[in-house]
Amino acid sequence: MKTDAKTLQLVDIPKVLELIEKECRSPLGVLCLREQEPLPSIQHVEERQALFVSFCKYEDVCGRLPWEKDLNPLGRLFEDAKVSGLLSGVELVHIRNMVGLAIRIKDVVSDRKDAFAELYSLTRRIPDLSELFDDLHVLADDGRLYDRASELLGRLRSAHRDYAAKARKAAQNLVSNPSVSSMLQDKNVHYRKGRIVLLVRQENLHKFRGIVIDRSSSGNSLYMEPEGLIEINNRVSILEKEIEEEERRILRSLTRKVLMKQKLLERTEQVLGLLDLMYALREVARKDRWSLPLMKNSPMLKLKGARHPLLGKQCVPIDIFCGTSFKQLIITGPNTGGKTVALKTVAVSLYLGWCGFPVPCKEGTEIGDIDWMLADIGDEQSIEQNLSTFSAHLTRLIDMLQKANERSLFLLDELGAGTDPQEGAALGIAILERFRSIGSLVIATTHHNSIKRYALSTKGVETASMEFDSETLKPTFRLLMGMPGKSNALTIARHLGMPEEILSKAEEVLLESYYGEERLVDELHDKHMELDQLKKQLESKEADLKRLKDELEREKRNLALEKGRIVSEAERKALEMIEEAQRLYHEMVKKIGFFNARNMHKSTEKDRQRMLKMKKELLERQDVHDEKMEAEEISPGDLVEIIGQSTKGTVEAIEEGKAVLLCGPIKVEVQLNKLKLVKKKEEVERTAVQGPIVKGDFKKVSVPPSIMIRGMTVDEAIPEVELYLDRAFRAGYGEVTIIHGRGEGILRREVHALCKRLPYVTNFRLGEPSEGGIGVTIVSFR
Repeated sequence: MKTDAKTLQLVDIPKVLELIEKECRSPLGVLCLREQEPLPSIQHVEERQALFVSFCKYEDVCGRLPWEKDLNPLGRLFEDAKVSGLLSGVELVHIRNMVGLAIRIKDVVSDRKDAFAELYSLTRRIPDLSELFDDLHVLADDGRLYDRASELLGRLRSAHRDYAAKARKAAQNLVSNPSVSSMLQDKNVHYRKGRIVLLVRQENLHKFRGIVIDRSSSGNSLYMEPEGLIEINNRVSILEKEIEEEERRILRSLTRKVLMKQKLLERTEQVLGLLDLMYALREVARKDRWSLPLMKNSPMLKLKGARHPLLGKQCVPIDIFCGTSFKQLIITGPNTGGKTVALKTVAVSLYLGWCGFPVPCKEGTEIGDIDWMLADIGDEQSIEQNLSTFSAHLTRLIDMLQKANERSLFLLDELGAGTDPQEGAALGIAILERFRSIGSLVIATTHHNSIKRYALSTKGVETASMEFDSETLKPTFRLLMGMPGKSNALTIARHLGMPEEILSKAEEVLLESYYGEERLVDELHDKHMELDQLKKQLESKEADLKRLKDELEREKRNLALEKGRIVSEAERKALEMIEEAQRLYHEMVKKIGFFNARNMHKSTEKDRQRMLKMKKELLERQDVHDEKMEAEEISPGDLVEIIGQSTKGTVEAIEEGKAVLLCGPIKVEVQLNKLKLVKKKEEVERTAVQGPIVKGDFKKVSVPPSIMIRGMTVDEAIPEVELYLDRAFRAGYGEVTIIHGRGEGILRREVHALCKRLPYVTNFRLGEPSEGGIGVTIVSFR
């Protein structure tokens, strides 16, 4: 679907998009939203809708995807890097964080690719940037290069620390010397311009052997570099410059690697931006009850419970349709009654729907194949082009006529206004006729009775009106499809106290035929109000019946389940009794002895055979009963609860009388007869946008905050680490430590690879020097 910038401004699309922007978690999502346009075909729309549904289901079942705060677009960084050839450490860390997030998202989704195919189809577009990710790990989170960033940097920093320590010690020795300290303002070691200095009183300037570096703010003291520290300070300064040069060399090298991956990083950025947009749309849809429209191949629209997002919760929803049995809809009604808002609501819903987004309508909304949507709304007076309001409207209408075809939709506000009423109405009717001959969809508002009569008498044209309450003299903002607007001027005047003789004269002036039409409209309105009341009563009764039906179905299921449990329990007890009787029989045989038992066997064989037969029948009945319960009650996709616990989960598979449940990030295998149905699959899918499934409570287990695997082989260590991380996550830890040692890095790489695969691991990093450095990995959970 195509539109133009003027239409977007007229129907408030930028303001509507701002509502979605507020739910984005990062500038990446905002940028992605601002780049969105109506998609080129229904197939593209349905693919975007499928992605949204897949995203929502994933977050409902598996929890939220990993995310990082403050993800900013990389465009400016790339531009600066191409000019300067150098990105700062902080900028490179930002890129590393983005790449790391993308890798984690790709890994966790790929683990569930069959269940969430559309989401996997998006995340698989994330390119392999693991090499760049590893290269950027020479930077700490604050952007500072680690000593291990290069062998030379490590040596230079070590030497710098040694010389700086020597300089401080030498300065402390001077301060401790009474002959020197007597000339000082204080006994502190100071730093000025990168050099160690002492604060000397002004009167001792010529006594103190050294160089003046700076003056105190009071002017009474001087910062002087002692003669004995000049050489060591020079060495420290030289080392600092060498360190700075080496750091810049490393950063330039990293910058070149980033620029070589620019295209791949831009693709990664696009995927992350779209994921953030999906999150924002999910939040808006959940909070404001938006829904995905059904896309139709014919040019039409059918909006159910449509609301303009900018009006908030006080907005009165409307049902509006066009393109089914008629191509043109003429809306009439009082000023400020909601006619223009109705046009804008249609435009907003179509625009969002054709972007593949949820729309501010109820489920069951349908949007058809529209190739052009243009609007002419409000006062379009143009001083620059020397156009009056009427001329501006005509210019807009001429543009629409040039673009019109059978798949166009035109939204016309106050058709025929701005000029002589008779000429304006005549021109409006002629324009409508032209659109009708082409087959374009038109939704127009008007006050002209001539256009109203045209709509009533012309095939393929329908009327609607904004309801007006003649008792309160206020519009209700409800759209009445199939009803022409009634005249309210005389009614309002009478309620406001206009003298009756003036009202009588006004009624005489009205043409008889015209007044007769108005009386007919009044009668139609009265009939419509009666029908509307009956409809509300019927809907209320239907809702009550549906609620009762649902309750009865639920009770029926619960009774059947309870009956099954009782029968099953009785049968189990009967089996236990038979088995006990068999046990007693064998004991009797042993006690009586072989000969007596042989005689006794003849008299009890029939009883024993009868018990075996009863046992067989009970077992068969129990198997049939369990199979029946399995077949009737629970199937994959259903939401169930483990009987006797608060644990709920989604049935992922059923095999041999057992169900595999997904309870949050954990899979559990449970006997079918230990489960109670909470929601069928269809009901779960209907509520997919409303929030995540409630997870069960799991007991915390005693788990240490760290695990030692140093000295183990990979085959020994990785299973231990995986088991440990699983237990630590369930125990409620936010962060744990894996001690793998430095060595050749084999264990470290395998541990990092494992962390990428685990869905409940949100982040992992090498330890800081105080935590154990590269010999440990710190793992964080969601």
